[in-house]
Amino acid sequence: MMPTCPTRPRTPRTLLISALVLLLGACQTPPPPPPSVATLLEQPAERALAAGLVDYDDGAFDRAQTDFETAVKQGLHDPHDAGVAHKHLAFIACAFNHPAECEAHFRSAFAADPAFHLSDAEIGHPIWGPVYRRVAAARTPAPKAP
Repeated sequence: MMPTCPTRPRTPRTLLISALVLLLGACQTPPPPPPSVATLLEQPAERALAAGLVDYDDGAFDRAQTDFETAVKQGLHDPHDAGVAHKHLAFIACAFNHPAECEAHFRSAFAADPAFHLSDAEIGHPIWGPVYRRVAAARTPAPKAP
């Protein structure tokens, strides 16, 4: 038979300290909730981005370009949003046969959002797909020879 260790009886003070430790551990401040869409749209840059997306979908490319440029100049808070604005500026530039601008906007999208990438359907587009692939490939360092 194994000897048992004597235990001290739990005093009210010990119970109080244990309860406080558990309570304090459970009282960690949770992260703040993400801002609502309404809150985001109060920001001028985000409002311009949203307007640009609507204009782009409506085929109003001149207005969309102005909106996206405004959003970028005013400073979008989220790097992903900056990548989206530059992506659409690249699409517009490529579609209107401005390949240097298209390439510059793809580079800016990567610079703004390191996780930036196009969907498979977007990469397959015959106008901006090749430009995107060229810019993306230039970002990836070539493997070193042994």
